[in-house]
Amino acid sequence: MLKIENLVVNYGAIQAIKGINVEVKQGEIVTLIGANGAGKSTILRTISSIIKPASGKIAFDGRDIAGMPPHKIVELGVSQAPEGRMIFSNLSVQENLDMGAYTRKDRDNIKYDLELIFTLFPRLKERLKQPGGTLSGGEQQMLAISRALMSKPKLLLLDEPSLGIAPILVKQIFEKIKALKDATGLTILLVEQNANLALSISNYAYVLETGDIKLEGDAKELASNPEVRKAYLGE
Repeated sequence: MLKIENLVVNYGAIQAIKGINVEVKQGEIVTLIGANGAGKSTILRTISSIIKPASGKIAFDGRDIAGMPPHKIVELGVSQAPEGRMIFSNLSVQENLDMGAYTRKDRDNIKYDLELIFTLFPRLKERLKQPGGTLSGGEQQMLAISRALMSKPKLLLLDEPSLGIAPILVKQIFEKIKALKDATGLTILLVEQNANLALSISNYAYVLETGDIKLEGDAKELASNPEVRKAYLGE
């Protein structure tokens, strides 16, 4: 579904992404793990065209989307729940969800998708009229994921869903991500510092180090790789 070839991204004179290749197959969860500053979020932001690549190809469903306007990429079926959640804090939960569906033409199906979201995240239904900024960190993360889902994506980009959330809620959110993929067949590209949890729900994984892919492979195999365990799993 997504094929990145020889992607180079620069921040001024600094080469943040150094000619990487990444593939995401339909119906899979693929995760990018690595230390802070490895370039994980930069890759997602470049796919969404928030950052323009210096060179390389990003093909989604066989179409090169590198440098395309971000709203066009959403219309094609790529949606992102960004790092730090970035919800509209002054808008209600309902209004945040409505904003997620802004590009959709199939208004009749929006109600069905809302019901799916409320099944996954019942707390959001209880807080529909509340301003997003009054939710807890975990609830805001649920809202950020749900807002992205409301655009009805084929590919969901999740950037650090565990960031700033109580450990008990982190596990719950990862369970919901897995349930979402199992229920809908949605394809997910996940960036996450909690490598243990990320690898436990993923099919395939890439290990990034300063803009380069150091390792890649089946997620379960990487989770048992001694090098990965020592560097990223705290063993």
